[in-house]
Amino acid sequence: MAARKVWLDTDIGGDIDDALCLAYLLNQPHCELIGISTVGGEAGKRAMVADAICKAAGQNIPVYAGADNPLMPTDIYPTPDGAAKLPNWPHDTGFRPNQAVDAMRAAIRRHPHEISLLAVGHLTNVALLFRLDPEIPRLLKELYIMSGVFSEELEAGPDMPMANWNAWMDAHACAIVYGTQVPVHRTFGLNVTTRLVLGRHDNPGLFAAKVMQAVEDFGSPWLERHVMTFHDPLAAACLFEPELCEYERGSIGVDYTRDETLGKMTFRASGAGTLEIAAAVDRERFFEHYFAMTGRKP
Repeated sequence: MAARKVWLDTDIGGDIDDALCLAYLLNQPHCELIGISTVGGEAGKRAMVADAICKAAGQNIPVYAGADNPLMPTDIYPTPDGAAKLPNWPHDTGFRPNQAVDAMRAAIRRHPHEISLLAVGHLTNVALLFRLDPEIPRLLKELYIMSGVFSEELEAGPDMPMANWNAWMDAHACAIVYGTQVPVHRTFGLNVTTRLVLGRHDNPGLFAAKVMQAVEDFGSPWLERHVMTFHDPLAAACLFEPELCEYERGSIGVDYTRDETLGKMTFRASGAGTLEIAAAVDRERFFEHYFAMTGRKP
């Protein structure tokens, strides 16, 4: 398999799954990680976390701080709890704000039809990119996104719509991205990712490698209150092992007008178009693959 050029757009520094995703990409031998952009409150600190994990893996990957705030005004400003662990790990500090979109645009134009854009945070950076340069979506190789629910049972849960964080946090950006045509578009929602749950100590040795030690350290504030759900790593793994999931083709509409359903993503199956959602996942095979890539044999 030839190396795949990947750009990761992430809100790393909170939920540990972003760090688990980055560790996978850094260990995937067929991944050429050409850039990382951060999104969300204190995007500069999030860039430091990403840089520290890259350095723990012995790699120097270009990292760019992106949008701190969503497109529309809001009083919600999430901060990266994991950044408290930055003194424990070497990292660069000179991340200028709002550099991500220009860097993404330059990379995609430098490598037309070659870059897989993997977006695992809310979609502010991607929406700004698509609005700034409307040719960019056609110049991507593919767009993989972790977002959405696509389950009536989960949609009825008490944590909705906020639990659909990547869409809820910036529903307008989400609507822009899902209203834009790209050559290949796959979305991984909670209907499949919530099957990929592990406790911190369920797999002894998971955090043995140095890069995984950094992942655990930066994720420790999250792990004090939560288990690990491998939302983002699934989207990353399917770039290289698409058969880990089954897919359904159709279209997605995004609600950006009603508070009670803000960010709700509605899938309509049609069998046409370039957009697919993951409809099922092989849990055992996913974890075998993930552990193999990150240094622990299952």
